[in-house]
Amino acid sequence: MRIAIYGRKFNDSAIQHVQQLIDSFLAHEVEITIYAAFHAYLIPRIQLPDSVKLFTQHQDLLNQVDCLVSIGGDGTMLDTLTLVRDSGIPVIGINMGRLGFLASIAKTEIATAVDSLVKGHFTIDKRSLIKLESNIELFNGLNYGLNDLTIHKKDTSSMIIIHTYLNGEFLNSYWADGLIIATPTGSTGYSLSCGGPIIFPSSENFVITPISPHNLNVRPIIISDNQVITFEVEGRSAQFLATLDARTETIESTVQLAVRKAAFQINLIRLHSENYLGTLRNKLMWGLDTRN
Repeated sequence: MRIAIYGRKFNDSAIQHVQQLIDSFLAHEVEITIYAAFHAYLIPRIQLPDSVKLFTQHQDLLNQVDCLVSIGGDGTMLDTLTLVRDSGIPVIGINMGRLGFLASIAKTEIATAVDSLVKGHFTIDKRSLIKLESNIELFNGLNYGLNDLTIHKKDTSSMIIIHTYLNGEFLNSYWADGLIIATPTGSTGYSLSCGGPIIFPSSENFVITPISPHNLNVRPIIISDNQVITFEVEGRSAQFLATLDARTETIESTVQLAVRKAAFQINLIRLHSENYLGTLRNKLMWGLDTRN
């Protein structure tokens, strides 16, 4: 089996778990390829075999690896999207942080997870992506996200007005700090913290969630993901911020934006010992209130 590993800097307390992950792969005679910048970070901290290969970009992974392992939290997991793109390479996340819906494998379960991965005891979850279209190139052409697109005011003072249309039909003018358009996967992220609903990953929907709206009767709304959402943004500032997952760009208010479902999906690995409902209960700590 051929495994690619991607990660960021982590706390010293996680070093032993990263070493355990590498050792577990080597024990199963797995061919390991590590992201070059992460490899340079690991060299003085853990023991790595000379047989490890390196990669730096999307093209280095094509037809070279069977899956990609993300070491970190959900943010690290989202970064892998720009590496796997539309290649179909499945991704699994080892959670070195605290709350993680995407990176769902706990660091205490590394040995079991590696064994299941190598033996093929897993299922592929196909997750839909959101695609941003505009009349200028944005995000270096990597104009898609797994979680959400966020339109947000740039300045800290006044709100912006986001005129929103569904398939060309007027929906609403949102007077707010911003607007989130989330996929089902992203419904447990920023959208959830702004009062948005949780949507099952297999649901073919988007949720539009306002951020601190001026009118309190403006609520999140769920729409079909086969619709095209277009925006016109106005405000006192000539610029606003657009964020795809964790990537942000400053955009002129004259730029035209539209959102639709991407033409490809990303493959997430779910071990047979995991399920979505169990992840929800664990991460949101449902049922742990002893007063009930």
